[in-house]
Amino acid sequence: MSEELLHVRTGLAAAGGGYDIHVGGGALSRAGELLASVTPSRRAAIVTDSNVAKLYAGKVREILESAGFSAPVFAFPAGEKSKNLSTLADIYTFLAENELTRADTVVALGGGVPGDTAGFAAATWQRGIRLMQIPTTLLAQVDSSVGGKTAVDLEEGKNLVGAFWQPSLVVCDPDTLVTLDKKNLACGMAEIIKHACIRDAAMFSELETLDLTAVPPAGLIARNIGIKRAVVERDECERGERMLLNFGHTLGHAVEKLSFRLGVTHGHCVAAGMAMITRASERRGLTEKGTSARLEKLLGRAALPTGTDLDIETVLDAVRADKKRSGDDINLVVLERIGSAHVMRMPLVEFRSFMGL
Repeated sequence: MSEELLHVRTGLAAAGGGYDIHVGGGALSRAGELLASVTPSRRAAIVTDSNVAKLYAGKVREILESAGFSAPVFAFPAGEKSKNLSTLADIYTFLAENELTRADTVVALGGGVPGDTAGFAAATWQRGIRLMQIPTTLLAQVDSSVGGKTAVDLEEGKNLVGAFWQPSLVVCDPDTLVTLDKKNLACGMAEIIKHACIRDAAMFSELETLDLTAVPPAGLIARNIGIKRAVVERDECERGERMLLNFGHTLGHAVEKLSFRLGVTHGHCVAAGMAMITRASERRGLTEKGTSARLEKLLGRAALPTGTDLDIETVLDAVRADKKRSGDDINLVVLERIGSAHVMRMPLVEFRSFMGL
């Protein structure tokens, strides 16, 4: 088994100082011994959703038990609709019933919804306990499992209640991606394209030669994690450089909120946001000519959208509720060219004209 090891240096890790990310086919089988290496406790609680539970909860429980852990499983109904305060309260009850203490570990198993929700539970249970992330979707492996963002949604918007809480360990096994459908693979591919846009022009060129509808190799996953690691290490709590990771998210989150009942994925919304912002910034001469066409072509090859059928005025109204707003301004991530981006602070009243309205 070939495995890549990445270490993240951070001041907020539950274990203190940083954590390791293990990337490779078969890495899941080592989850028990890896967790045992970062904690003397042998008590853990697996938190997942109903879809992932059917596929991996039993296997992960056996792996942890073989390393000496007790590992009860809590599964909540799959879907973004479960990423809420009610589910969080149910997790707290489960942790209490199983007597999880500050010395123990919450294991977040699944995609972004279990990762964010279980992560926030870990951040707040007894004022913070150890967290292990086992991401089983491409989106979670290259993005949400790394960096310590945890949250739940409110009716008013996504991720409005949360905390920065770094994991003690992340195990990314690309073999788990074979159970994903094309829609969810594309969702993760949007974040890979985002990373290439903001930080890695060479990777963008490589993506232009690959089959973007297939499970990516472990090396590409590790490369994307490396990009996010470098940004997070320099800006752990999103006060500056880390905002670049929000490329496409200002409009994307608005589209996602408005499309909530339609089952549109986060990645599809971010893809639309990236394309829409880049078309606007190129029209204004802020982005190198030809960038938007190149980006749209790549998104199309990944079966991702380059816009939305929603009324743009309604989308802009939804932008006002985004948590990334700063007073009456928004922080907008704009490409200078493929591989290079910067953050523009823009008054909301000017954003309409920026978008050509």
